[in-house]
Amino acid sequence: MPKEALKVAIAGLGTVGGGTVKVLQNHADEIAARCGRPVVITAVAALSKEGLGFDISGYAWYDDAVAMAKDADADVFVELIGGSEGVARAAVEAALNAGRHVVTANKALIAHHGKALSRLAESKGVSLNYEAAVAGGIPVIKSIREALAGNTLKRVQGIMNGTCNYILTTMREEGLDFDKVLKDAQDLGYAEADPSFDIDGVDTAHKLAILTSVAFGVELNFKDVHVEGIRHISAVDIQFAEELGYRIKLLGVASRENGTLEQRVHPTMVPLDSPLAHVEGVFNAVVIDGDEVDTVMQVGRGAGERPTASAVVGDITDIARGISLPTFSVPADKLESVPTRDMNEHVGAYYVRLSLLDQPGVFADVAAALRDHQVSMESMIQRAREPGEPVPVVLTTHETTEANMRAALDAIAKLDSVTEKPRMIRIEG
Repeated sequence: MPKEALKVAIAGLGTVGGGTVKVLQNHADEIAARCGRPVVITAVAALSKEGLGFDISGYAWYDDAVAMAKDADADVFVELIGGSEGVARAAVEAALNAGRHVVTANKALIAHHGKALSRLAESKGVSLNYEAAVAGGIPVIKSIREALAGNTLKRVQGIMNGTCNYILTTMREEGLDFDKVLKDAQDLGYAEADPSFDIDGVDTAHKLAILTSVAFGVELNFKDVHVEGIRHISAVDIQFAEELGYRIKLLGVASRENGTLEQRVHPTMVPLDSPLAHVEGVFNAVVIDGDEVDTVMQVGRGAGERPTASAVVGDITDIARGISLPTFSVPADKLESVPTRDMNEHVGAYYVRLSLLDQPGVFADVAAALRDHQVSMESMIQRAREPGEPVPVVLTTHETTEANMRAALDAIAKLDSVTEKPRMIRIEG
């Protein structure tokens, strides 16, 4: 006897919501065959019906997502509104309290409230799925929770923001500065009118906090993620990186060792022989290191209507198949509280760009500041200068602590011969 249809209510009919409606409509027969039951939309909610570009005439209409979460004839509530508070949070909580499964693409909501929401979902015996919240169409959450369940994971890192990767790629390929490429990205729709969420690293930090919890079975700890963006990266830095055998990427990196977590988001010099160096444009990539599988890398589109809708529908089909997993790999009450290492304890190599006056003793002063703070220089590049202009100098260092590196840069910045604030980029081995 055929199983009853899984009934779905979708809140938010923007880019991802519209894409989800279209995928469920266009692939209805394939989804039913793969799930052993139909998956049907019964209700939708948005602020307006105008200009949607797809048919919603057969669905119950709500202009109040919270009311739909409580009252709709639906087994699954799909939240595609966005934001960590307000309507999105209230609607998800209402759906869970009503005993409905929830699927969301809302990385901010999960990063800030994931533990409480997972407890609520477990108490009601329903699923809280969020594959689309991290890396768009790349099934990284599914990989960690299912395919890699037999591994102790050691490290998760990746390029998780397509806007930043597009900007850095275009700066390198066209030799343009950040502000020009950002404006072009906004004109093309790759960057928001207010791009700060992306370019200041917050979007990547939300995703990293979620991945850290899933990968290591620890409580979400977004507030302790070290976050830096790409505003200060210049075309000059990108040119020097290429000359030194690196490319600059905004990476999110998480690891667990010696009873602490490392969670950091910042621009990084990635060696040209690393696969991450060749992930370009709007693409994302996630690299996972496990004790049994060694290293797994997944690459794909990290945003956009179709890839993100694909991930949302994947979560819905898991529910249709009866697949139920703990939200963060282990039950909420089993998530460990693990402290995050202070960024000053980070150990790594560094790229430093200086602007120096061409006068006697300058390099000796810089070398002394490095020596006094236990920083060992590996290489130096000095550019020819225009008459009367400061000399651009680039240094790379051997591994040292972040605290030592910052102390050395503070000392260098105070030298009379230094004409600009020193620029530092971490080098990832």
